Amino acid sequence: MSQGSHGVSISNSAEYEGEDDPQILGRRIWRIFPYVRPYRRRAMVGVSSNMLARVFDLLPFVFIGFAVDYYSGVTDSGGRLGQFREFLDENILVHIGDQALSYGILIFLGFAGLAIFQGVSDYCWQTLGYQVQHDLRLDATQSLIRMEASYYDLRQTGVLMSVLSSDVNQLEDVISDSSTSIIRIFTTFITAFVILMMMSWKLTAVLFGPLVLIFPMVYLFSTRVQRKYRKQRESTGGINAVLENVISGIAVVQAYNAQEWEISRVANESEEYRDEAIGASLDRNRFIPGLYGVAGIVYGLLVSVGGWLMKEGDISVGAFTTFLLIMTRLSMPLFIFGMLVNQLQRGEAAARRVFAMVDLEPSIVDKEGAKALEGSIDSIEFRDVHFTYPGTETPVLNGISFNVGQGGFLGVMGHTGAGKSTILKLILRYYEPDSGEVLVNGRNIQDITLDSVREKMGFVNQDPFLFYGSIRDNVVYSREASLEEVESALKLSGANEFVSNMENGVDTLVGDRGVMLSGGQRARISLARAMLKNPSLLILDEASSALDAETERQIQSNLLGTGGSRTTIAVAHRLSTIRNADEILSMVDGAVVERGTHDFLVSNNGVYSSQWDIQTGAIGEE
Repeated sequence: MSQGSHGVSISNSAEYEGEDDPQILGRRIWRIFPYVRPYRRRAMVGVSSNMLARVFDLLPFVFIGFAVDYYSGVTDSGGRLGQFREFLDENILVHIGDQALSYGILIFLGFAGLAIFQGVSDYCWQTLGYQVQHDLRLDATQSLIRMEASYYDLRQTGVLMSVLSSDVNQLEDVISDSSTSIIRIFTTFITAFVILMMMSWKLTAVLFGPLVLIFPMVYLFSTRVQRKYRKQRESTGGINAVLENVISGIAVVQAYNAQEWEISRVANESEEYRDEAIGASLDRNRFIPGLYGVAGIVYGLLVSVGGWLMKEGDISVGAFTTFLLIMTRLSMPLFIFGMLVNQLQRGEAAARRVFAMVDLEPSIVDKEGAKALEGSIDSIEFRDVHFTYPGTETPVLNGISFNVGQGGFLGVMGHTGAGKSTILKLILRYYEPDSGEVLVNGRNIQDITLDSVREKMGFVNQDPFLFYGSIRDNVVYSREASLEEVESALKLSGANEFVSNMENGVDTLVGDRGVMLSGGQRARISLARAMLKNPSLLILDEASSALDAETERQIQSNLLGTGGSRTTIAVAHRLSTIRNADEILSMVDGAVVERGTHDFLVSNNGVYSSQWDIQTGAIGEE
């Protein structure tokens, strides 16, 4: 797999090493079995009970053969099974008295054993599959969550969700279904082979000889269908991605009358899935009839040769009956084998995507020797920082330098694309600078553990994200807090007024992504979430863009009045947001072109002054 600064891509099929090699079961699907190791006792019980179930599945046919010989007047079935019949007659059946009743009881006991052991096996393997599914999904989710924020920039949510849901579920089927099928096929064939060899090695050779034809069929099927199943899994992710976009942006879809256009997008993705599925189905349905053909050859030979051997006296009527009955049991594993290969190929396609996610390694991690930040964030400094986004050539930051001390307020303004938000992303360590240093309390931020420095920060994004749940859930988010602490944070953010007027107060549901609230209300809830942490560094990225002027003034008053030693860095288009900053950086094309207080910059007649005149209407008045 390829890995760059963004980590490992799971959406690009070209990353899979050797994916075009002809493989029967592939390479990735075998990685699922280490997940079984913690539950090996359950697996062993499942294996042993499944094997016993197969033995009990075939024993009734042996007893039926004995009964046929008994009714035919044959006293010696011949071979080792004849010895087994004599042992039953002399040690068990003689105590029952009625020979016919005795065989009936043995047949019943055989099916009873099958029912008991099959039930135990099914329970063990199904529950084992659920356990492995849980562990796999958890590992994949942990790997995904640990990736730096930049990893998600060019990846569709629907594709990632497809891996965590349908692909992981497919691997659960491999454990709970495919594994039991493998054991069932293996045990059935071995048990049948032993029983039939004890009856007649000649007829056993006739029965098992043609089965070797299956192996080249399996090889041809596997090498053809594997790629199609992989592309089918990728198409499923594409469909989910488009649907996730449509559902999330339904308001925009309807506002632009884009319903038909979106339907065509879904149709294109669905057509790709359909075509790959039809191609795989064509190969699959060439393979299955081949199995029927092999079964037909075996049945024909068995009846013809068996009849001849019976006339020659090499095999009794009862033994031949047992052969025919056991053949019916061997037919099912043959077709299960066809479905098994089909299921394993699907599992291989899913395993490639799931384990690509499990193997994700973030590029932004704690350096060896990094130490936790003790105490609060007292200062943030940039020293000649340069930065270009991965995959692009145009620099976003060109030699940025500034220093904001404890309790300071730094404002950053500039046109769209000037690099304002990128400064915040470097402070949060979503990215690393190409050159220069970002310092926290005089130490390079890369020498401080990620969790410890982020724990001291409060961040409010320009597009505030609320999770499905209540207002309280979103303010407390992943922390423990009393109702008083929640209400205090809501008051600081200016949200307590509208929350108190709601029927359910802080327990009001906000809907998916906060759709039940206005943009301004979401912004204030997001700010309350940041304030609940009591951060020593507050980072605001256009946090007041959705607020009216009066609400913004009230929030600023609350924050300034309670800030104390809290440091604040705010990015804003609306200059009234940063008017009271101790220092304001005015940026153009990734460079600071002027800096100073509001009054100084207004009198400087530069970029800041021009924007101030536009926003206050001074130019219009002139």
